[in-house]
Amino acid sequence: MSDFRCGTISLVGRPNTGKSTLLNRLVGSKLSAVSPRAQTTRQLVRGIVTKEDCQYVFVDSPGLQKVHRSLLYRTMSRRATSALRDADVVGIVLDANRFGEEDRTVLQQIEPDQKVVAVLNKIDLLSAKSRLLPVIERVSKEREFLALVPVSARTGRGLSDLLGVLREALPAQAAIFPQDQLTDQDERFFATEVFREKLFLNLGEDLPYRCEVVVDEFKEEGALRRIQMTVFVERESQKAIVIGKGGALLKRIAELARHDMERLFDGKVFLSVWVKVRRGWSDDQRVLSQFGHG
Repeated sequence: MSDFRCGTISLVGRPNTGKSTLLNRLVGSKLSAVSPRAQTTRQLVRGIVTKEDCQYVFVDSPGLQKVHRSLLYRTMSRRATSALRDADVVGIVLDANRFGEEDRTVLQQIEPDQKVVAVLNKIDLLSAKSRLLPVIERVSKEREFLALVPVSARTGRGLSDLLGVLREALPAQAAIFPQDQLTDQDERFFATEVFREKLFLNLGEDLPYRCEVVVDEFKEEGALRRIQMTVFVERESQKAIVIGKGGALLKRIAELARHDMERLFDGKVFLSVWVKVRRGWSDDQRVLSQFGHG
């Protein structure tokens, strides 16, 4: 098709604006970990949406932030900045219920000549439709956008309008990926994402940020997948919390993760999980490289 378009769209924004939920909804599959906590996503996740006249390659990256509490988070920030710079279009995801200095900080990191679409997410949570117009007016004063598109990643409202706007901004070229491919990541990666999500949902406020999940073994035996994982923490006291009394908490987290993996992989999963202490891992470049954060 002569008018076929294809390109990358970097989804950026302050933490917890719904970037991962948006990616999952657009692709129609759970690719990114989702939780109410900031910084659930630690790797670049590409979600591919192929239509008759366009292939959209969405890149969900760690939330951009000012304060970097460790080497891990500085590495994540560099990864997000790189995705921002290399994209054909930037989709800055904003919470339609709250726009503030954190959002402005993200906007300041986008080059002045970059194509930017403002995605006003969570419109389903607005107390009244009349509240949307003042938000649009306030955001439109921050910089020149290709468009400001109100959406709800949770319900899917407005996403067809968003795809239409993005298509016009992408270059005319052939598709990069096969038509039926949804992502460039493998099942090992998604097993990790699913388990990390459950950690974030079931642990205290700060502890998930001191945990990392690594797949030690991933075997496919027909429709069965045997997965062995390790959760690394930084102190013995953290290990005790993750395991819980009599192993109850770890068992619950593993059970929730296993059910999600079985839905995602469309087959049975045998999951075993260990918790180990690796002191100072989030500030150790050698360890971070082993964990895939090089």
